[in-house]
Amino acid sequence: VLTSIDIQSVEPVDQRTRDALQKSVQLAIEITTNSQEAQAKHLASRTEQEAKGHLERQKIADEAEAEKERRKLLELQALSSAVETTGQSRAEAQSRAEAAKIEGAAAVDQATLRAQASKIESDAELIRLTQARQLELHYSTSTANLEIEKAKRLADIEISEFKEHVAAIGPKTIQAIATSGPDNQVKLLQALGIKSTLITDGRSPINLFNTAVDLVGTPQRQ
Repeated sequence: VLTSIDIQSVEPVDQRTRDALQKSVQLAIEITTNSQEAQAKHLASRTEQEAKGHLERQKIADEAEAEKERRKLLELQALSSAVETTGQSRAEAQSRAEAAKIEGAAAVDQATLRAQASKIESDAELIRLTQARQLELHYSTSTANLEIEKAKRLADIEISEFKEHVAAIGPKTIQAIATSGPDNQVKLLQALGIKSTLITDGRSPINLFNTAVDLVGTPQRQ
């Protein structure tokens, strides 16, 4: 009974078979080596292609991201420019509005001042005219009062002088002269200070000599 077999090596007995077997082994080794080399090259090429593809995709992704960031930057720049332009326009508009407001307020103030100046001038002119009229009226009134007072005093003086003349001549003398001739009547009137002897209304003359007769009374006939 065989319990185990230990084979150290097997070699063909025939030399041709041995050579053929050796060639087959070498060919198998060469094929295996070439296959492994081909697989290694294919794997390396595949890895290289994958790396190139990944790198290309990464490059494209990076370029896309860069383009995206560039677009964002352009948008931000445009927005900043728009904001700046809007702010500048708004500031200019506010400045123009403020200038127009100030100009309008100044125009209103000027118009108000002109109106006040015109009113003051009109009031001053009215006061001047009123004062002038008052002074003129006062002057006219004073002049009229003075003329009246003067005429009254002259009348009083004439009446006083007439009474003095009458008193100085005496009623009897006046009566005697009045009943005498025209020459004595003229002297009587001159003595009494009467310059005019006739007052008429155009229809009937009035002899002032009768006035002297009335002062002493009408002489009674004998």
